Amino acid sequence: MEAILRLQKECYQTEAELHNEYNIPPLNQTIIEIKTEMDKGTLFLKAILNGQIVGSVRACNNNGTVYIGRLIVDKEFQNQKIGQTLMKEIETQLSNCNRYELFTGFKSAKNLFLYQKLGYREFKRQPINDNLILVYLEKIR
Repeated sequence: MEAILRLQKECYQTEAELHNEYNIPPLNQTIIEIKTEMDKGTLFLKAILNGQIVGSVRACNNNGTVYIGRLIVDKEFQNQKIGQTLMKEIETQLSNCNRYELFTGFKSAKNLFLYQKLGYREFKRQPINDNLILVYLEKIR
């Protein structure tokens, strides 16, 4: 879990810089909070290359909707379909649902492209502050 948290903070630093917003939960999360997520049934997947965690995603099913979060891929391994593979695998492992939901920052063009390529469609935007607007996407089965 420590390796996932370390990679998460590295990946979300880029997002924080993109949106000029550094007070975001992925940068502030602790190992205890991750362990609590696991204890509550959140499914964590990781991608490993040469013994190193290079990607991760997590999700939980709540009343027929799977909430997907924190898709991360080490910047040195991006554009190699690792994120796409993790997303497809989380959908496969949590296939007993009607809907998948996730969100990303509105300036995160690469994230939005990937999610739309995988069949996700925007259904709302939520302003957080002057710098950050979250784009919510869903995929209906």
